Parts: sequence; C-alpha cells; structure tokens
Amino acid sequence: MSVRPLTGRVVLATHNAGKLAEMRDLLAPYGLDLVSAGALGLPEPVENGTMFAENAAIKALAAARATGLPALADDSGLAVDALDGAPGLFTADWAGKPRDFSAAMARVERELRLREIEPEGARAHFVSALVVAWPDGETLIAEGRVFGALTFPPRGSLGFGYDPIFVPDGHARTFGEMDAGEKHGLTRVAGQLQGLSHRARAFIRLVGRAGLGRP
Repeated sequence: MSVRPLTGRVVLATHNAGKLAEMRDLLAPYGLDLVSAGALGLPEPVENGTMFAENAAIKALAAARATGLPALADDSGLAVDALDGAPGLFTADWAGKPRDFSAAMARVERELRLREIEPEGARAHFVSALVVAWPDGETLIAEGRVFGALTFPPRGSLGFGYDPIFVPDGHARTFGEMDAGEKHGLTRVAGQLQGLSHRARAFIRLVGRAGLGRP
C-alpha cells in the first residue's frame, strides 16, 4: 500500500460544481493548495471504465499527467437494489445533457413503478470512489458507501444530484435537506474519524493512506 504523502498543490479533477464544493469542504483542514480541473481549462476525459474506481482513476490520471501535479478525482453514483443497481455508473447519464436531475429522479420513480415496485422506501445506496494520481502513474484508491431508502416526491434543495430522494439509514431527512456539515457527518468517536456520506467515508479511508494526518 502506498504511503506517498499528498502535499502542496493538488488538482481536483472534476467539472461537477457539487462534487467540487464537497471535495473542497473535506480537504479544507489539510492546508493543500487546491485548484479545479475546470479552472485550469482541462478537458473532461472519456469515462469508459466498468467500475467507479476505474472512472475516477481515468479522471485523476488525465489531470495529473496534463498538469504535472497530483490530482484527486471522485466517481460516484446511486445504486437502487430493485433496479439491479441502476443507475450506477450511468448516474449522471440519466440526467441527460444539459444535466436535469429532476428528470433523473423522476426516471428512478418511473422505472420502479414499471417493475411494479413501490418507490417509497425502496432500498438504495450511494457509492463514492476517490482516486489520487501522481504524474508518474502511481494511484491511491479509497471507496465509501452509505445505505438508505428512497423517498418521493423529492425533498430539499441542498446538496446536488439525487440527494433529494435519498434518506440515509438512521435519519429522517434526505441528503437534500441536510447542509454540507450534516451530510458529511464528520465526527471523532474514541479518536477515530467517522462520516455519514459516501464521499466522507471514502475520504476518511483516503486520509490515512495519503499521509494527510489529523487536521
């Protein structure tokens, strides 16, 4: 396992404003000099992987090699049990172009009803794969998941993507009704960092492996 430290300037390899904001929030305590792929004018690479981690690696490696800097990328999605894990890798694609996640959430409900499954309470989980890549091709991978149930109609205007229809286990509100701090849920229990969201849980695993230490 790599223990190569992540220091100095780091490219956040995403053009998704919601992901960018969450990644900045999570990395804020660690004193890194963060710059986004969008701010650098980097193109979005073709994501043709078959797993979240593969797509995250494609983005991170493309940014690292283009800039000569370490890069951090996320690939994430919603997996609905009764839809055989869909939309999964196609989570963003279901929103079309330009992205319309209201239509994507309506499609989830419609697809469940087509299978004669009650959308309210349908089991689902979010997955986040985070990959740090260096220009020489070395990569570091961490994954996190959060399980919960769907709710309709969507609730809340916070967060992004499918957040308004996802209620994490143990909570009564959707991610769309939680501010960033509550959604991440970063706390220390017996000295161990814990988190709520899929991205926060992946980040916690990444922290120790990337030599970031305790903020």
